[in-house]
Amino acid sequence: MESQVDVISTTRLQSLLARERDAFAARNPRSGAAYAAADHLFGRVPMTWMNKTAGAHPLYLDRARGAHVWDLDGHEYVDLCLGDTGAMAGHSPAPTVAAVQRRYAELGGATAMLPTEDAAWVGAELARRFGLPYWSFSLTATDANRWAIRLVRAITGRPKILVNSYCYHGSVDESLIVVGSDGEAASREGNVGAPCDVTLTSRVAEYNDLERLERELAHGDVAAVLMEPALTNIGIVLPEPGYLEGVRELTRRHGTLLINDETHTFSAGPGGATAAWGLEPDVLTIGKALAGGIPCGAYGLSEQLAAEIARHTELDLVDMGGVGGTLAGNPISVAAMRATLEEVLTDEAFEGMTALATRFADGVRGIVEQHGLPWSIQQLGARAEYRFASPAPRNGGESAAAHQPELDDYLHVYLANRGILLTPFHAMALMSPATTAADVDRHHEVFAAAVGELVA
Repeated sequence: MESQVDVISTTRLQSLLARERDAFAARNPRSGAAYAAADHLFGRVPMTWMNKTAGAHPLYLDRARGAHVWDLDGHEYVDLCLGDTGAMAGHSPAPTVAAVQRRYAELGGATAMLPTEDAAWVGAELARRFGLPYWSFSLTATDANRWAIRLVRAITGRPKILVNSYCYHGSVDESLIVVGSDGEAASREGNVGAPCDVTLTSRVAEYNDLERLERELAHGDVAAVLMEPALTNIGIVLPEPGYLEGVRELTRRHGTLLINDETHTFSAGPGGATAAWGLEPDVLTIGKALAGGIPCGAYGLSEQLAAEIARHTELDLVDMGGVGGTLAGNPISVAAMRATLEEVLTDEAFEGMTALATRFADGVRGIVEQHGLPWSIQQLGARAEYRFASPAPRNGGESAAAHQPELDDYLHVYLANRGILLTPFHAMALMSPATTAADVDRHHEVFAAAVGELVA
């Protein structure tokens, strides 16, 4: 991959980053004060990842609507982060708000340990979209992944799960494994409180590497491959021709099940990458976006797998190790899912969202080419991301190696200072049904100015 050397001056980048950070602090005094006063929050934030910010502190949310948010200091932002996919439907979409109000305020009952008819509707809609006939719910996709892992281990009698290096499956212990610099499996750097050596529970292969995948599966101890159809949380890494078909063929040949995690790749279309690319997983997990920002998760089972599980009468699927806890499948979550799927994240909405992501990608590509930068941009349906490497990385290891923290921080804080929010973890932009062409064009205006100052 081509280097940034002789294209961007390190000294200039550092100077511009310092200037933008000073401007960030000056324009956000109320957010800064709120952060300083949060003495009794661990890390001063409700979740520690909120400290992933290019400025000295997070921006504090005042209100949000559609594709825009406002902070405590009164600044309005085009929100291209959208809660790192959780708000892919837009902030507080009216049908979802109405459904939640009706369930909670009018009918009553946030949780009652009783099913509602909404849940059956959602299960049928997920079956239509993704092609797997049987569904159950959790509160997060992480929970859905954990339950899926328990199921596949139970029915295969195999102990290990195989994942891709630098994959994204929430905080699932089995997924925090990478291919190290020596080519061997290793715990992901910074892993917190691992219950055991991750190589005891997991195997790993780089994305787009069928040769290594086959070697790892040949051990005969892998219950399932848990994978995103495209990598998303280390930058978007798309499948090479024949790769996903090869994964399915190899898993079947070695008696290994396949779990598709569509938590982020749902952006590929109304049925995620599974429907868009004709995939045939045994299990599908998803969360975040389904309920318009209300906590939710779900997992779907193929006909064959559901029948196999039912034959294992020794398993207590009602009470032992149940998924998600008491609140899984609660009336508010499923009411929000029904409204969001039925009226917001519709098939038609995805057409418009994908068109806007194409507009975003085309505009960024034009600016990058104008300045002769060795960068690339990848699109996955309604989301797009620019990377500081060309050609685009083909696996997680390459993508991690291409990360440039100062350049990433510069663009994030420069855009934030001018009313544009990207996903904090990387330069990813997601479109919602409420996002407009004007929102995308505003990003391009600010992005072009940021790049222009950088290479001047």
